[in-house]
Amino acid sequence: MKERINILMIEDNDDFGKLVELYLSQHPDYLFNLDWKKTGEDGLKAFVANPNFHVILMDYNLPGMNGVEVTSALVQRGVTTPIVFITVNRDFNLAVETMKLGVEDFLVKEEISTPVLPRTIVSVLERVRLRQQLSALEISSQRIEAIQELVLGISQDLVTPLDAMKKNVDLLTQSRIATDMRMYLRIISENVERMQVKLSRLKSLKEDRTVQYIKNIKMIDISD
Repeated sequence: MKERINILMIEDNDDFGKLVELYLSQHPDYLFNLDWKKTGEDGLKAFVANPNFHVILMDYNLPGMNGVEVTSALVQRGVTTPIVFITVNRDFNLAVETMKLGVEDFLVKEEISTPVLPRTIVSVLERVRLRQQLSALEISSQRIEAIQELVLGISQDLVTPLDAMKKNVDLLTQSRIATDMRMYLRIISENVERMQVKLSRLKSLKEDRTVQYIKNIKMIDISD
């Protein structure tokens, strides 16, 4: 089954837009779903109405708002969808200006009739996914370090009293006490041991195992 890639194309040239539709529709591995708008204003409205686009393919020269102005408007809205600019020729100054805004790549219009167009779109998506994975790993690593630091501080306050409680419970269990009291001591001993095991697992935590608990509350999974 082909992977679906949703593209918002903002392009005012009918002939060029039809060429893009044609070449993308012929790709053997991906199903490119194209939503074509002819002005920057209409493009912004389309994105607000449906922000689930994977890529924005945008011409620089547009009636009304140009490509840079549309990109700035998207950035101000906090949009992180990758943008690929289409230009008549490679303009270094334009490239620098748009890269500062976060544009992912450039294509010259004459390249559209080659495999460069779908390959560029797929490459952009792969780069974005890789960055997201690396960012998630970095966040996970930072979370583990914070958890370990927190656990170290807590364990210093808990280990001594837990050990003392376990020792006293064991001594009382060995003495002559009533049967019902012995049952309560066993319950206390089991809970102390359970806390010691959980604390030990927290101290040796090597991966982020934060899971959803209830509603907006999360917890660390330290089960087997």
